[in-house]
Amino acid sequence: MLSDQQIKEDLERLKDIALATKAVGSEYETHTENVMGTELDVFSNIPPTLGAYYTLANGVKDDCFLVYQDERFTFGESLTLSRRFARALIEKYKIQKGDRVAICARNSPEWCLAFMAITQIGAIAVPMNSWWQGREIEYGLTDSGSKLVITDPPRLAQMQDSLTRLGIDAVIAKPEDDSHYPEFYSVANSFEPYTDADIAQFDVAPDDRATILYTSGSTGNPKGVLSSHRNTLSALYTWKFVKDITETLRPELVDENPEFQPALLANVPLFHCTGSHAQFLASFLYARKFVMMFKWDPDIALDLIEKERISILHGVPTMAWEVMQSEKFATTDLRSLRSVQAGGAPRPPEHLNLITAKFPEKAIPGLGYGLTETNAIGAIISGSFYLARPNSTGRPTPPVTSVRIVDEAGSELPAGGIGEVCIKGPTVMHGYWNQPEATAQVIKDGWFHTGDIGMLDELGFLILLDRAKDIVIRGGENIGCAEVEYAIAEHPSVSEVSVYGIPDTRLGEVPCATVMLKKEATLDEAEMRAFLRNRLAAFKVPARFYFQHDQLPRIATGKIAKKELRKQTIALLELA
Repeated sequence: MLSDQQIKEDLERLKDIALATKAVGSEYETHTENVMGTELDVFSNIPPTLGAYYTLANGVKDDCFLVYQDERFTFGESLTLSRRFARALIEKYKIQKGDRVAICARNSPEWCLAFMAITQIGAIAVPMNSWWQGREIEYGLTDSGSKLVITDPPRLAQMQDSLTRLGIDAVIAKPEDDSHYPEFYSVANSFEPYTDADIAQFDVAPDDRATILYTSGSTGNPKGVLSSHRNTLSALYTWKFVKDITETLRPELVDENPEFQPALLANVPLFHCTGSHAQFLASFLYARKFVMMFKWDPDIALDLIEKERISILHGVPTMAWEVMQSEKFATTDLRSLRSVQAGGAPRPPEHLNLITAKFPEKAIPGLGYGLTETNAIGAIISGSFYLARPNSTGRPTPPVTSVRIVDEAGSELPAGGIGEVCIKGPTVMHGYWNQPEATAQVIKDGWFHTGDIGMLDELGFLILLDRAKDIVIRGGENIGCAEVEYAIAEHPSVSEVSVYGIPDTRLGEVPCATVMLKKEATLDEAEMRAFLRNRLAAFKVPARFYFQHDQLPRIATGKIAKKELRKQTIALLELA
């Protein structure tokens, strides 16, 4: 494990590498530009729009790209199909620049091709939560003002009445029976594909609107996050920049003569940034095969890792843990794996220890931090840095993103100061769709206020302590739920845990924990309290514990549904 001195030396080297990598004339050259009224460092030489970005497919047109069950499309086939559907959008459905087109469907090649088509013609793609029910779907369609929706049979059944009422047309992916709405490929293949010259005539600019992604709240109406082509592309090239400078610092990570094509297992919904950006869109940069699952299943994931020679396992932290717990893990050929990445939630340090112990040495663990509002950009950590700083989500992602910590008055705090995490850069959204007041509350002087509580340590590593609204205030003492969850998760009988606040007449609020135990494990409250005695201050130990062997409930992103657990616990206490 790296010492602090070794980390300092590596960071100095990395600083020099980063400066050289973004030199004038390089792929990553930057300059300062006024973007939507804010002075920002931006990339100078990256593709200006997503339509231009997709032409990277021409350089690897015969390589496999989209894989879903028995369906396979090369990069070239994908670009051509998307351009056929792009023409259909304009000529058949009269979609114009700035119009919204929704995608509400399970992950599939049609989802990806539709997204590409929409964004090439200057329309706005609206990925909608495929877990939504009828009322929620109607809200999304109405709020976004979508003129057309690409959907599949289960979602169509939920939205049929809304489509009729709102006068919205639909295209169906993978129809299961006769429908008066046309099937995706039949529509696409009825039109000639647009050429590069045709696409250029749409005159799409870097700061034109590209996407509306709805935030993943578990209750209430979500907000649409409006982002531009520049926002999205800046995120993609930020990740590539970090990869390149990391491999310059650690050349042993470079696969000089790879046995297999790079391949990623797409195991999270495409309607969130992890799926759409870090997994799908980023695959163009690495000529990477994008292998979609029907739904998450650790046994099937292992089958696909071996069959498709997956190099990147990337999802929420619980997925890697579930894969390691599978009975198939020990017998699966994992030699193609090069990365075990996670994002969207903290990873307990004990999970990191298991990853390093059980996965092949070349499968480097990593963790990322970002939000829908920042197009998933914020901080990132991997490899030896991660092993040395397991409680950190990494350093702010260079070269065009800044992170700072502020107090309640908005003043920047020094290293070690605990406050709200704020992010600035060209990946920060334009704003919440049709909600200027909500936008003004979170974007101030170009800085996006995340609502997350954290600190930057003396070496610049970001340590997240909790969501601002998720802190339990027990008798005036603030308790970070993540810290308590880390401590509980270290118990060998614990599979996963969620800590949340419940009302208390004397203290106002006390922490409570719902704990999923490992198969056949037993644990009671007294044992857990004894285990935590030397790990947490007494006031941080939950007042109540609930133990179960069933998996904790999830929201659409795969994160634990903490609000649902809190509501269930309060209801139980009221009945007692």
